[in-house]
Amino acid sequence: MASRARVRAPELIGAGGWLNTGGSDLSLADLRGRIVILDFWTFCCVNCLHVLDELRELEEKHRDTVVIVGVHSPKFVHEAEHQAVVDATERYEVRHPVLDDPDLATWKQYAVRAWPTLVVIDPEGYVVAQHAGEGHAHAIERLVEELEATHEAKGTLRRGAGPYVEPEPVPGDLRFPGKVVQLPGGNLLVSDSTRHALVELAPDGETVVRRIGSGERGLADGDARTARFNEPQGLALLPPGPDGGQRVVVADTVNHALRSFDPATGTVETIAGTGRQWWQGAPTSGPAREVDLSSPWDVAYFADRLWIAMAGVHQLWTYDPVAGTVRAAAGTTNEGLVDGPAEQAWFAQPSGLAATADRLWIADSETSSLRYVERDPRAADAVDAVDAVDASKTADGADAFVVRTAVGTGLFDFGHRDGPAEQALFQHPLGVTALRDGSVAVSDTYNKALRRYDPATGEVSTLATDLREPSGAVLVGDDIVVVESARHQLTRLRLPEEAVRVESVAHRTQRAATDIAPGTLRLDVVFQAPTGQKLDTRYGPSTRLLVSATPPELLADGAGAGADLSRELRLADGVSEGVLHVSAMAASCDDAPDIAYPACHVHQQDWGVPIRVTPAGADRLPLVLAGLDAE
Repeated sequence: MASRARVRAPELIGAGGWLNTGGSDLSLADLRGRIVILDFWTFCCVNCLHVLDELRELEEKHRDTVVIVGVHSPKFVHEAEHQAVVDATERYEVRHPVLDDPDLATWKQYAVRAWPTLVVIDPEGYVVAQHAGEGHAHAIERLVEELEATHEAKGTLRRGAGPYVEPEPVPGDLRFPGKVVQLPGGNLLVSDSTRHALVELAPDGETVVRRIGSGERGLADGDARTARFNEPQGLALLPPGPDGGQRVVVADTVNHALRSFDPATGTVETIAGTGRQWWQGAPTSGPAREVDLSSPWDVAYFADRLWIAMAGVHQLWTYDPVAGTVRAAAGTTNEGLVDGPAEQAWFAQPSGLAATADRLWIADSETSSLRYVERDPRAADAVDAVDAVDASKTADGADAFVVRTAVGTGLFDFGHRDGPAEQALFQHPLGVTALRDGSVAVSDTYNKALRRYDPATGEVSTLATDLREPSGAVLVGDDIVVVESARHQLTRLRLPEEAVRVESVAHRTQRAATDIAPGTLRLDVVFQAPTGQKLDTRYGPSTRLLVSATPPELLADGAGAGADLSRELRLADGVSEGVLHVSAMAASCDDAPDIAYPACHVHQQDWGVPIRVTPAGADRLPLVLAGLDAE
């Protein structure tokens, strides 16, 4: 095995203590002799959830030599609450020890800069690799196999059962439900996310009529008993078919698929997605069953098509049920808050959708914002009156839409503040519901509240508090039925005449800013191809780097896209702080002359790095995509 830097792994400390260990605390000394993989995650982060799923196979295959330790490192205030971490560990079926680190103590010791980050520690307690972002499972498995062979020969590998202790299962009809829709007959259909099923409830919201799905993770069509889902979330009714029946479309999140459920027959069918996760460079349109998707979180029918909140790639896609096609409709895949023409907008984990006659409302969770899509009025100006019926079309015949923000400012500002929209704050909302008076109710998930935004007045108010992670809601008569995900129930509320009074509070993420010297900054994205692989440039560049800033004025030079993973940036005079947005991708392929069709793997990560410009700051910013920084 190649020589690696000998960096002693810092101790694991976290004020919240340990989960999934049967009440025992762990130290690195307890884990000596095992290969340890630290997974720095936070449960708001869809990329972190992707990595949890990527690691499941490796975790099972190497269970006698590898111990994965989740280090929960919160972004939002709610995520620093211990019970919220307990809930998330169960919700996402985390089957390894988790250290609750609300103060980011271990995060700082390991100089982590992004969620998710994986750190590999060898059996002697030394850090041997670091990987940021997704797509590293194959590389880590190769490294694990190397470490197993090396330390078996040295006598420093200790095999055996790990420290994971499975919690006691909790009974109940629902477990961390996600979204709800009312069926034409009046019953309620709920996505029972952690139990990988749908549950049909009577109008009382409590009595179970039937369960749809076997309850086991999987992607299988069939009847209500045999079909399988994988953490389903969003639900939406399609318009009635020729027979008058209405199918429900299910955002089957971890299967990266859309499923169709027929309430009349109880059958489940896959209508979009391949079961594989979409990666950069893959098709963004085509026959629905042939195009990869990425963590669809919610769905809503608007403008004669089904819209998909594609949380995994920070976009909105659409599904045409008549043509059976999908296409990317809004968003660039860059993470952030940028309005404008749909194809140029930036989102950050859109997770809730609701349609009115003229707008598609969006709960954009990572920017803690409420946004909307509407037809682009500029397209109407571009055609003459004769073609007014097609005023929403662009020159090539495609529909033209624009994205706007009603409430919210960006990735790092959040809180609970009512009042004028330009000052109001949410905290990681996951759901939005259209109300009959033209306003919308926002499931303000991490504020444990139901909020209201009125476009007519531009005011935000609070309708209800003391809800446990509300993630969606549906109007039923004069009431609103809220999914209290962490209370495992539906809660019926009468919409109040007056708002609830809440003391205003504003927050910023507690990540410390990086001190950067004024002038020229060298940005290095560190990438080392896994053993046995290389960057393959036969068909063009295999790396990509995209840089931008908030505010844009922070960068005088260096923004934009390119193939080189290193770049000189020039900071503008007079701007003392901001956020550098860095998106990097590298594709590595098998390096063996006897392999006719080498397998290739994509590694990618987005960083949002808060910086502060100061004379004593650094003139180099290293961001590790894979490997170790040599400088």
